Order: sequence, then structure tokens, then C-alpha cells
Amino acid sequence: MTGFETVAGPFSFTEGPVWDGSRIIFTDIPSSRIMAFDPRTSETVVLHEGTGKANGLALDSQGRLYACQDEGRSVIRFEADGTRTVVADSFEGRRLNSPNDLSIDGEGRIWFSDPRYGPNRDDLELDHESVYVATPIDGDDFSWDLRRAASDTTRPNGVLLSVDRQNLFVAQTHMPPPAECRELRAYEIEPDHTLGRYEVMYDFGDHRGVDGMATAPDGSLLVACGWTNSGPGPRIAVFGPDRQLAVEFPTPANPSNLCFGGEEKRDLYVTGASGELWRMASLLDSDGLGPWRSGSAK
Repeated sequence: MTGFETVAGPFSFTEGPVWDGSRIIFTDIPSSRIMAFDPRTSETVVLHEGTGKANGLALDSQGRLYACQDEGRSVIRFEADGTRTVVADSFEGRRLNSPNDLSIDGEGRIWFSDPRYGPNRDDLELDHESVYVATPIDGDDFSWDLRRAASDTTRPNGVLLSVDRQNLFVAQTHMPPPAECRELRAYEIEPDHTLGRYEVMYDFGDHRGVDGMATAPDGSLLVACGWTNSGPGPRIAVFGPDRQLAVEFPTPANPSNLCFGGEEKRDLYVTGASGELWRMASLLDSDGLGPWRSGSAK
């Protein structure tokens, strides 16, 4: 295991990495572009432009790409013919805030967060910042039933389904200040696909909390967290299958999101506020386990 190396960039502010089987697809938010890095050639190309400052990305079971549009205030899908399908852009007749991150289950349900970061809040139409679930209606690929899955969040950021699909991990992440909670939460998914009780897996206190997340095959949760302004610094924190903090890997700058990729999905790719795409090669062993399983790193 080695440290992080820069494999692409710097761009502006990179986010939302996903592995499509051969490339890492990620967003460059300020430039409204979606990029693709090919580890075989080390080349990075532009896949989409004019993305409404796309942030989080996800692929469904058919390999179709979905994006949360920060500026566009929508969740969209990119179609093979070049068109874009809007999954959600309003709730109860009011525009969404700024969709941030999403996770898609095997039945095509799309879980996403809808916070608003930054000082501009004058155009908000909703009086809450929530987590939603969009469910396909009667197998229709172009219509969804949108429900508010959780009503107890105030600034939800990263969202991710657990490996067993029994929980939704949610980053409740205010940027300090104000002095509001910054927690990593694990919500129980109810039979009606709303979110029930939650466990606070980690409280970040006065420091920057979680942005994006990824899971390892054994159920461990890896989160991009921390910053240079305060606390332990920018890092990837790993919570083992027992949901206890197992190990932390310092990152070169403030991390935003992460995913596993490479031919055997053993390499960890991380995006960041400084605009790079970083890689830690062979973090997982051939069985898909990380060094924290042996207790060799802390």
C-alpha cells in the first residue's frame, strides 16, 4: 500500500467519482463538466459540458449515468442519444434547493440529498433541506414518485446505501460555522422506503464532517472528511463492518468524494476541493479487504 498520487488535474473542484468498468467518471463542478479518466492510458477527456454544475454521480444497474445538478437544481439522467431526462426538479410544486449526492438501489430507486450550501439562499422555495427517494412508477423509465424520505436533516450532504441495502448512510454536514451538528448517520430503511431511526456513527464536533462516501465489499464505510482549517486535517476515515472508526488516511488536500476502481476495483480514487483526482493503488487485497481488517493501520 502506498500513499495518494495525482492521476488527473488540477481542474476546479472535482466531485462525484464513479467507476463504469473501464474509467473513473467525475465532475468538475465550477466548469459544469463531467470528465472521464482512463487508467490504462492515463488520459482524461470531457464527457459532458453544460451540466448545471453537476456534483454527485451514480450509475444504475443498466450502467446509465445520473447526476445531481447544484445550479440546475435537479437530478438528471444522461441518455445514450445525448438527451437528458429530468428525474426530479421540484417537490410539492416548489423547486428543489440544490441536489448534492445520490445512491441508486437495485430496483431503480434513487436516494438523494437536497441541501443548499453557500451564502445565496434568497431563491429557496422549500423551507427544509431533506433526503428524498424517487421511485420509478410502474416500471416506467421516465416517471418517478418523489417522496421526502427523512425530515430531520438540516444540511444533508453525501448519501450512500449500505452493502446489505438495510441502511442509508447520510452525512449531516454544516460547514463550520454555524455551530450546528456535523454527524455521520446510519438510517434504517423502512418497508415503505422512508428512513426511520438513525444511529450517529461519528460526531465531528466543531470540525468539517463528511462529504462523499464509498463502501468496501466487506461492508466497511470510507468517508471523505476533514479540512486544513481545523481538527485532524483532511483525510479518508474508514469505519469497519462494526461501524467503529478503524483507520484514517491523510489526503493531499480537502477531499470531496471517493470510489473504488481499476480492473479488480482495488484502487481507491478520491476527488478534492483543489481540483485533482487522486489514487491510492491496491488499497484492497485480492479478497476485497483493506489493511484495517488486520488492525495493521490506525
